[in-house]
Amino acid sequence: MFDVTNLLPKAIAIAVLLLFGFPVHEFAHAAMAYRQGDATAKLFGRMTLNPVVHFDPMGATMTVLSVALGGILIGWAKPTPVNTANLRDRRNGELLVALAGPVSNLAMAIAGGLLFRAMVAMHLGLPDFVYFAVFYFVFFNVLLGIFNLLPIPPLDGATLLFRFLSPRQAWQVRPILQQYGLFILLGVVILLGPFLGRFIGNATQFLVGG
Repeated sequence: MFDVTNLLPKAIAIAVLLLFGFPVHEFAHAAMAYRQGDATAKLFGRMTLNPVVHFDPMGATMTVLSVALGGILIGWAKPTPVNTANLRDRRNGELLVALAGPVSNLAMAIAGGLLFRAMVAMHLGLPDFVYFAVFYFVFFNVLLGIFNLLPIPPLDGATLLFRFLSPRQAWQVRPILQQYGLFILLGVVILLGPFLGRFIGNATQFLVGG
């Protein structure tokens, strides 16, 4: 027989990622790009919170499998199309678009943390799975926000790195990181995974008042 108590947290985790974490992240990219003068994402129908529009079959499959099997979370949504040539702020526009995604996740984590604290403080007597769902909402949005800030392509943090390098340094480094970024990212996850896990866990506990 299936262990329902074991399946429930995994189902909640998958729902949080596919219905909130990924779609809001991509919507934030699209909305910021539009604000900066690029309507590409809007023309493609991506400036929406509808999870179906941001759904990537392979990314969703990897999300489900990695959560179900445990270990390192692997998953993604459909990348938001952005034409940087249309951005009004030539110097900071691309950076603002890139940071909008992680910032949206961290904002959701803070909102979820405040909700969790309020639920505990008011002694609402809600079923345990409700508290668990809100806690996971905070945890996975913290994870997405922090992880995407790592300065390694294809993550959003790479744009932050390139912005603060000199044009010459960025021109030299960008092709290397873009070519080997996935391998570098895998190495970072393997080497720094425990540290990142503790940091994300501590940040989540701080937000929920643990």
